[in-house]
Parts: sequence; structure tokens; C-alpha cells
Amino acid sequence: MAFLDRLFRLYPTERGLVLTLGFLLLSNSLALNLSDVVAISGFLSDVGPNGLLIVWSVNMLLIVLTTGVQSLVVDRFNRIRVMQVMCLILMLAYIILPFMFAGDLLPKWFNYSTLYLLAEQQGLFFPIVFWVLANDMFNAAQARRIFPVISSWAFTGQILGLSLAGAFPFLPDYINVTSRELLFFNALLFLLAFILLSRRLSKVKIRPTQYKPETIRETLTEGWGFVREVPSFRFLMFSMLAVYLALTVLEYHFLVESDQAPLLSEAGSFQTFYATYHLVLTIIAVATQGLLTSRIITRIALKNTFFILPSVLLASVAGVLAIPGLISASLGLGIPYLTKDSIDESAQKSLQALVPEERRGRVSLFMDSYLYAFGTILGCVLTGIALAIGNQWSYISNFYFYLPIALLSAVGAIVAIAKMRTNYETSLLNWRLKRRSRRTSATSIFEMLDL
Repeated sequence: MAFLDRLFRLYPTERGLVLTLGFLLLSNSLALNLSDVVAISGFLSDVGPNGLLIVWSVNMLLIVLTTGVQSLVVDRFNRIRVMQVMCLILMLAYIILPFMFAGDLLPKWFNYSTLYLLAEQQGLFFPIVFWVLANDMFNAAQARRIFPVISSWAFTGQILGLSLAGAFPFLPDYINVTSRELLFFNALLFLLAFILLSRRLSKVKIRPTQYKPETIRETLTEGWGFVREVPSFRFLMFSMLAVYLALTVLEYHFLVESDQAPLLSEAGSFQTFYATYHLVLTIIAVATQGLLTSRIITRIALKNTFFILPSVLLASVAGVLAIPGLISASLGLGIPYLTKDSIDESAQKSLQALVPEERRGRVSLFMDSYLYAFGTILGCVLTGIALAIGNQWSYISNFYFYLPIALLSAVGAIVAIAKMRTNYETSLLNWRLKRRSRRTSATSIFEMLDL
């Protein structure tokens, strides 16, 4: 233990908290990735890719609602209590879900849709409450030292979840358990998480917080008002909407090509492929973020970094159109997602760091949640319209109707980033970027941006 404390720079009094919080994050990440793979692979094999457009749209509407509710709940109640209630709800949900699949009492599309929506809401809400709780338990100096260690547990859980989901189709030869029954394992993880919260964190003192009552409308209005009045953020918003739209179209195309691939037609083969695909993307993204992201941002400057994702997106869509097939669809979706997760999100967080603390939460909520939801819904609607038009010409492949939408969206994203770059310096003098402290001058702001 002493060696591990020195390796991870932990004090003996911190070890128990770090292990407890790490297990909570690992459990959530493992269960989330396992559920997501089972839901997508099951829905695709039993229902087909077209139904996912509806499920994605419903999921985004739920994200809009859940994001608004979470902004009212997180600061109002004791964080540990909220985590305990969340673990109990997730445990009960993962106990009920296998019974929903048993006996085909309910339509398969409904069961897989429910599983997918549960995993998506879990992936949104759990980390937010978790990190708010963690921030209340440690001071700033401890957080800088401890949080990277805790975050690594989420990466470990993601690898375990994807590996288990990918390997499970081969396990029935050795154990008589189906993928759906594996959801009981998720329930066990959240039961253990609840016990740890009750036994290890019940007596931990957390910093008291002041709750300011706000409605969902006030939270949304503040974020929208900031983005609308600061030109660089406004053009970044248009670019993000276009990027999320294009990514939605590309993901749909990837699932269509996967569904039609002869090599993935056997039972369980798509689940293994899908899990392995995301596992490889995850490992590459983490390596890229750790080794290259900061160097890239430093070398080309923050405002130029935002050109990378739309440019990669444009090249990917063009490649998918030029060379149809599963390989091009996999690369066409994977490369933009790698760029988004490893470079673009880090650049966005660096830009959001310029937002004053009293506004940063709402601006981040608006840009990271609402724009993602609206862009995805728009992508689903336009793809559905393109499919309806394409069905009138059965001799033409449908992707010639919906992929051009992604191509135009990528072009629009590049144009928006060019506008954002033009207005970048002048935006820094906007009154909404001014801290309450009068010590921050325009010169100091420019120094902060010297990346």
C-alpha cells in the first residue's frame, strides 16, 4: 500500500476515498458501455437501423429534459443522497430489464429502446453528480493531484465493459447466460456502489453549498444569451450544430453498412465487432489526448484548432461517398469521433475556461448538452426526410440522398469556424467575458490565451 501511495501521490487518509470514488466511476462506466453495446446490437439485429433515428430523437428530447432537471436537483440536495438514490434506481432498472426480455411479453424494439435510453441517461447524469460530489470532498490542490487517478478508473471500466460485451457472444459455449441476463451484473455493481456510499461516505464532511433557486428557463436563457452576444461563441455554436448533424448522419450510415455486411450477419458477430470497434477508438483517443492534444493546440493556437474537426469531417464524408462499404463507413465515422473526443473537446473546454465562473456552468450546459441534442435531432429529421425521398427511386442507393446532407453540414461548419476566427480577438473584449474582479484587463486575457 505504501508503494501505491507514493506512486499515485496519495496520503493514507485519502486512500479509502479514492478507492471508493474510483469504484463508483468504474461501475458506472462498465455498466454503461456493456448496456450500450447490448442495446445497439440487439436493436439492429431485431429491428433495423431506421428505427434508431426515432430512438435517437427521443433520447435527445430526454437529454434536454434531464439536463434541465439536473440543473435544479444537483445543487439543491445532498450530493451523497442523490448518488445513493441514483444507484438504487439504476439497480432496480437493471433487475427489471431482463424480465422484460423474458417470454417476449413486450416487443423487442421497446425493450432494446428502453435499455438504450436508460444507458444514455445514466451516462449523462451519473458523471455530473459524481464530479460535483468529488469537488465538494477535496480542495483545489487535492483535486489536481487526485482527480487524474480517479478518472483512470472510468477508462478502466470502459475497457472492461467493451471487452466483456465483445467477448460475451462466445461465452454461452461455456456458461448458460445470455447478453440480456448479463444486465443482472450491472444491478450487482450498483448494489455494491450503494453499499460503499452508505458505509464509506456517509460520515464524510463535504463543503456546504449555497443554493440559488432557478427555473429551467432561466438556466437556458442565460446560456443562450451569452452565446448569442459573444460572436466567437455564436459562430462556434453554429459549427457545433453542423458537426453534430453530420456525425449523426455518419453514425446512421455506419450502422446501415454494418447491418448489410455479410460477415456480420451471424448471431453475436455484430456485437463483437461493435464492441471491438469502440474499444479501439477509445484506446487511440486516450493515447492521442495524452500525447498529442496539448502539443497540437500549442503549435497552431487555440482559435485555429477548431478548424481540425470540420476539415476531418468533410474529408471523411467525401471518402465515404467516393468509396462505399463497411470499411469506409467505419473510418468515416471513427476518425471524426477520434478528432472530436481527443482534440476538439479539449479545445472547447479551453475556450470555455475564459467564461466567468458565475456564468461558466450555464454556458457549458448549453453548449455541451443542448446543442448536442438539437444537432442530433436535426440530423435524425433530415436523414428521415432523405430516406423518404430516396425510397421513391429504388434503383439509387439511399446513402446518395442522406450523405450529401453531412457533406453540406461539414462545409457549413468550416465557414462558421472561419467567421469565429475572424471575430476571435474582438470577442475577448465583450462585457460578458469580464470577471467580477476588476483586476482582469484585456491584456491579461490575451496572456491567458497564449496557448
